[in-house]
Amino acid sequence: MTTATHALNAPAHPVPNRPNLVSVGTSVWLSSEVMFFAALFAMYFTLRAALPELWATETAKLNVPFALVNTIILVLSSVTCQFGVWAAERHKPRRSGGLFQFKEWGMVEWFVLTFIMGSIFVSVQAFEYVELVHHGISLSSHAYGSAFYLTTGFHGIHVAGGLIAFLLIIGRAFLARNFGQFEETGAIVVSYYWHFVDVVWIALFAIIYFLK
Repeated sequence: MTTATHALNAPAHPVPNRPNLVSVGTSVWLSSEVMFFAALFAMYFTLRAALPELWATETAKLNVPFALVNTIILVLSSVTCQFGVWAAERHKPRRSGGLFQFKEWGMVEWFVLTFIMGSIFVSVQAFEYVELVHHGISLSSHAYGSAFYLTTGFHGIHVAGGLIAFLLIIGRAFLARNFGQFEETGAIVVSYYWHFVDVVWIALFAIIYFLK
């Protein structure tokens, strides 16, 4: 009798603990992005090894403190992005207190702040491009110019893509009647991408502005 009762109470088919397919797909895609940037790094190091004199001359024109401040802004945006993810995991899309009560902020407020910081990064990088062109460093000027703009430019495109993703997630939060797992997953996936973009820039910054 005990065996029969246990058999009736046990589930007919155990439910497997499957990973989230969206998160897995994002991880696989980011792995391919790692290979893409690895190729850009290889190009940069190859040209630098072949033309050390050119690199020594042109890297002296870089404004390292200016780029360092911009890097700090981007790194801090990863922190605000993560705060937004934690709010999404609590199913808190918007703030429940005053604008300056940061503890009461929801996902939307943290993601808006992240978007602003990312926009500042892109704007400052565009200003840096203008300054470098004035100093004779352009995409077609020489090998260093090509390497610099290709590596930082492709990263900038990725940052812009992340900014668009933030807008989509914020818009979805406003349109959703019930903020749930679907919106939470979207926030987490975007955070994966944003953290990846930040890590890539840290590597680029160290190589271009310090190792030179």
